[in-house]
Amino acid sequence: MTTHSAQLFSITTGSSEPIYRQLVEQVRRLIAAGQMAPGDGMPSVREVAQALTLNPMTVSKAYGLLEMEGLLTRKRGMGMSIADRAGTRHSALERAELLRPILERAAMEARQLELDPDTVLSLFTHILKEQA
Repeated sequence: MTTHSAQLFSITTGSSEPIYRQLVEQVRRLIAAGQMAPGDGMPSVREVAQALTLNPMTVSKAYGLLEMEGLLTRKRGMGMSIADRAGTRHSALERAELLRPILERAAMEARQLELDPDTVLSLFTHILKEQA
């Protein structure tokens, strides 16, 4: 069993997506990619709140939603962990579908800025390579 640190998460301030949703989506993606496995421990609400300078209620709301979805489970005295039924690594197609909402939002903003697709794709490719 691995216990993940709060540094695993990041928040985009100024995003139109609420912070708790950003946390929920990050956990979903990490589970889908197999970076978080069933039984792995989650950082505590307090650790995440302190690391990201968030209100603990925001982190608690994210964890609560993930628990309701069956992705997290609460173990008495041990905190939250990835649920056994959270599943195994998803296919590339399933993982790509998790990106769809983010890419749809980015596409809408690119259209609002009247950027041509080649410019946007070039920028996206550049960002992918610099983060690797």
